[in-house]
Amino acid sequence: MTSGFRIGFGVLVAMAAMPGMACGATPASGDFGLSVGAEYSSGKYGGDRRIEDFYVPVTGWYRGDGYTIRLTVPYLSVTAPQGTLVQGPGGQLIPGEGPDTTEQGLGDVILGLTVYDVWTAADGSLVLDVGGKVKFGTADEDQFLGTGETDFTFQADLVKYWSGFTGLASAGYVLRGEPDQFDLDNGFVAALGGMFGPAAGTQFGAFIEYQQAAYRFNDDRMELAGVIGWRLGRGQVLLSTSAGLSDSAPDWTAGFTFYPGW
Repeated sequence: MTSGFRIGFGVLVAMAAMPGMACGATPASGDFGLSVGAEYSSGKYGGDRRIEDFYVPVTGWYRGDGYTIRLTVPYLSVTAPQGTLVQGPGGQLIPGEGPDTTEQGLGDVILGLTVYDVWTAADGSLVLDVGGKVKFGTADEDQFLGTGETDFTFQADLVKYWSGFTGLASAGYVLRGEPDQFDLDNGFVAALGGMFGPAAGTQFGAFIEYQQAAYRFNDDRMELAGVIGWRLGRGQVLLSTSAGLSDSAPDWTAGFTFYPGW
C-alpha cells in the first residue's frame, strides 16, 4: 500500500515540516486543524495480478509551542487476490493467491508527533526536526486490511531553507508488530527532495522515497513522488502523485488532501 497522508514519506515530512505550506503561512501555537483526503493506487506489487486500493483519511492536528500532534482515522477499500495483506498506511503489500475480492472498512488509526527545531544552525537556514508515529492495529486482520499489530516509526528530518526553495532529507526506522500469519522485519525508511515556491501561496515538490522490505519475499520499495499545493479561499489543497521504481511499489498513485481553514 502507498503512504500518505500515504503517498510517501517525503511528502509527509514536507507536510510536517511546513504545516501551512500551501498558504505560505505557519499556523500559530495553539491552533487546531483538520484535513480530509483521498488516494487511489494501482499495481501488481511483485505478483501477477493487479491490485487496486482506495484510501480516505481524516486527520485532526494540534500545533503547540514547537510541536504538532496528528491523529488520522482512515477508510480503506482494497480489490486484490484473496489473502493479500495490507501492512498499514505506507507499508508494503503482500499479494495473495486466491480469487479477486474487495474488502473495505476502517483502516489503521495513526497517532503522530513532530517536534520542530531540535537543532538550528546559527543563521537559521538549517534545522533538525524529530518525530514519530504509532500505527494502531485497528484494521480488520480477518479481512487482511491490516496486520492487527501496533507499529512504531521514529524519524529525523533535516530541513534546509533557501530563497524560494526548501530542501528535505529524512531518515527513519520502523519497529513492526508480529502478526501470526507473516514474519515481518523491522526496517529503514528514507526520503530526499524539496519544495519550490515560485509564487505566493503555491508550492511544488518532488521526492525520491525508500523503504526497506519488511517481508523476505518482497524487494525494497522505491518511489518517485510529486506534490503541488495552493491556497483555495481560506483553505488549502494538496495534489500528489507517485510512480513506482521497484516491484514492491505501486505502479502509480494519485490523491488529494484538503485543509478547509476556518
